[in-house]
Amino acid sequence: MTVIVVSNRVARTKSDEPVAGGLAAALIPMVKDSGAIWVGSSGQTAESEQNGSFAKIETLGTGALATIDMPARHYRGYYEGFANSALWPALHSRSDLIHVTADDYASYREVNAFMAQALMRFTGPTAVFWIQDYHFLPLGEEMRRLKVGRPIGFFLHTPWADRRTMTAIPHHAELVRAMLSYDLIGFQTDEDRQNFEDYLQLELGIAVVDGTVASAARLTHLATFPIGIDVDEFTARATKASTRPEVSRLRASLQGAKLVLGVDRLDYSKGLCGRLRAFDRLLETEPQLKRNVSLLQIAVPTRGNIRAYRELKAELSALVGEVNGRHGEVDWIPIRYLNKSFSQLTLAGFYRTAHVGLVTPLHDGMNLVAKEYVAAQNPFDPGVLVLSSFAGAAKELDAALLVNPNDADNVARQIAAALRMSLEERRERWHAMVDRLRAHSVQNWFADFLRALGDTRRAPARLAASRSANSPVVVDFVNRAAQRH
Repeated sequence: MTVIVVSNRVARTKSDEPVAGGLAAALIPMVKDSGAIWVGSSGQTAESEQNGSFAKIETLGTGALATIDMPARHYRGYYEGFANSALWPALHSRSDLIHVTADDYASYREVNAFMAQALMRFTGPTAVFWIQDYHFLPLGEEMRRLKVGRPIGFFLHTPWADRRTMTAIPHHAELVRAMLSYDLIGFQTDEDRQNFEDYLQLELGIAVVDGTVASAARLTHLATFPIGIDVDEFTARATKASTRPEVSRLRASLQGAKLVLGVDRLDYSKGLCGRLRAFDRLLETEPQLKRNVSLLQIAVPTRGNIRAYRELKAELSALVGEVNGRHGEVDWIPIRYLNKSFSQLTLAGFYRTAHVGLVTPLHDGMNLVAKEYVAAQNPFDPGVLVLSSFAGAAKELDAALLVNPNDADNVARQIAAALRMSLEERRERWHAMVDRLRAHSVQNWFADFLRALGDTRRAPARLAASRSANSPVVVDFVNRAAQRH
């Protein structure tokens, strides 16, 4: 089996250090160790639209990275337009921020068709395709049009919002029907999968029986695969990072004060403004904490050409100034705000230094920062994770202090509780969480998805040969659905 992993961008590595968090952090070690080929955009565009012309193919461990220049005529409409100004806000339950044109959707479809053509290079007899995330919802359909008969799976890293929110997306029905060209669709949580099933049944009238959707062409299986991290590797990275200059300077600058740490992309889904207001509230209700605690918020720039992100950046900067102006002194400020990125090695050192990890997204598919923070801790003196109950990670890390990110008083109280927590309780909570991380590692995620994808193709109800809506399998499936409803 040759695994072809496809995503919008292929992460670039420097000194063998992946960029911070997210899909890249998860996929790089898997590609290195599994022999998979990771295909995606080079980050460059080209005027020529000669499909299948790869800019570069390079080895990564036992695997490889294959990058392609995207069509200049369509990339902006595809990426900044439909993917991130329609799909992203809706998937994160912010349909009020949808702002796209018909041309954006046309470009989104064109880039998906372009990528399908490029992938024809890899359609060998042992190929298995694993498509990643919302940028490529219809890619499976485009590949089927090109007669690709090999297994194709899809994994969504973001949430899947409730059905009424999803209907705010232009062409939503067309896109969801296209997704049924995949053999397997994976979600981060059972709630996301259930939202997708509700959409199929209540918006499109498509039956779902035991997590399976039948069409004339194939069966599409729906399942949950919570993504994880490599706990041992991240723990070793955090230990190594403790002597890095940036980490040493951070520790020295605290002068004995405790550190609360937030690390996020600068995105409205991360609840950053609410987080700063909660820290402001903490200092108002617990004035004895002034000079004894600081918040370091790292906000990695992203999608700066989209208006909603520019407005968020300005709002955050103003809010930091307000809180620091209200509580700061000539030799101390409560919030240190950095609008820049760091390597994962440096971040691991920051995580280990922080007494509290503050992860408060309004909606998140998983949030690997929460898992990385736990893995980075000193087992003998661990910090405390304060985690939004709306992050996928909360389904596993229920030993964290769970909060409602919309309730500043609730978040402030839990930060205060974390800062006061006894060593015994901190150790107990940390052990419970790290055990869950080991049970749901990125290695297990990778293997479980591919095993499930293989099982879908070996199922006796495989329909690829018959393609008939009147086949006994489809008739039986419909009868079972009717009995259930």
